[in-house]
Amino acid sequence: MQHYRSPISGQWRAGDDLEAFILRGINSAQREILVAVQELSLPKVAEALARRQSEGITVRVILENTYSKPWSQEHAADLSPHQRLRNTQLQKLGWGDAVAIMQQAHVPMIDDTADGSKGSGLMHHKFMVIDRREVITGSTNFSPSCVHGDPDDPTTLGNVNHLLRFQSPALAELFAAEFNRMWGDGPGGAADSQFGLAKQEGPLQVVQIGETTVGVLFAPHPRRDGNNGLAVIDNLLSETDRSLDLALFVLSEQRLADTMEALQQHGIKIRLLADPGFANRSFSEVLDLLGTRMPDRRCMLEAGNKPWQQPLAGVGTPRLPRGDKLHHKLAIIDDERVISGSFNWSPSASFQNDETLLVIDSALLARHFKAEIDQLWKTAELGISPRLARKQLRLQQKCGRGQQRS
Repeated sequence: MQHYRSPISGQWRAGDDLEAFILRGINSAQREILVAVQELSLPKVAEALARRQSEGITVRVILENTYSKPWSQEHAADLSPHQRLRNTQLQKLGWGDAVAIMQQAHVPMIDDTADGSKGSGLMHHKFMVIDRREVITGSTNFSPSCVHGDPDDPTTLGNVNHLLRFQSPALAELFAAEFNRMWGDGPGGAADSQFGLAKQEGPLQVVQIGETTVGVLFAPHPRRDGNNGLAVIDNLLSETDRSLDLALFVLSEQRLADTMEALQQHGIKIRLLADPGFANRSFSEVLDLLGTRMPDRRCMLEAGNKPWQQPLAGVGTPRLPRGDKLHHKLAIIDDERVISGSFNWSPSASFQNDETLLVIDSALLARHFKAEIDQLWKTAELGISPRLARKQLRLQQKCGRGQQRS
């Protein structure tokens, strides 16, 4: 396993330095860098983009509107509690304001309000296209919390994430086309950018990279469109023959839980790790896999909820430093196929957000990701955790069995 010294705590920590990985990609560019990422708050990345632009490289950046303003210029009273905490953490880090750095260098930037709206569901992409020949993408935002840890807490290690690099002009052109749909004519021009459903996304597109087949689907889609990401995932899960290993930030789509139950009934070995914060929410389908249910704060039960008759033994949550998240959106099917990307397994990802879903047929990549899950599995809490049991008890005392939502 790789190790590097955290710039926040100064301690050696397990894992790859994802910031260094991003910087290597930026520094390798010879003509063009296209960045579409929900959050970019790493000053070194901003400085590298500004420097490459000054060297004559074309640089363009698209952000989610929640993260597109310099935090150093915002007023706390105007922010949500989450945004206030984020800004306080970045201020304590003392690394500088990444968005302000790019603005001062006149790096062209837009967000998902450039179409004249108040923003798409979320501009949730995490990709960078270099010279129309290379793509860097995965589950990682370009932020301290996603790569190194929370700026005000040296005990955190950063969210559990991954990045992939593909050297493929064909794949790069697909990502560049998605970027250009959102970019339109850039900042200050007509409101011709397209975000959300306005992009009119199509089906899964497939390219061949050597012996590896890579499928890419850009979201969102209308609910009735059979090309939507949840339908793609559901079809892929249905094709599982032997084993299914998952590491998911969110699982909140009932039909995926139902499909996995059918796989279990046919003897497929299933292993699932879910983020501790999301796994214990009332709308989490992880509860179904555990054979239980839980009302929300208003004592309402999720409509269509279907706890498994035989709870899954191989389901749990990894032990992470407080504040860190399991941020993967990852599945390994039969040790041969990998599902990855920015796409959480949720209706919002499929029908509202700007997202990337990747399907990669590669036994080698599957082995690397399985090793990641194996490492997390060693210390995971399996079954109903003490945290979940306490929450269920509190809600039972308040709500009884809860009321079914119609």
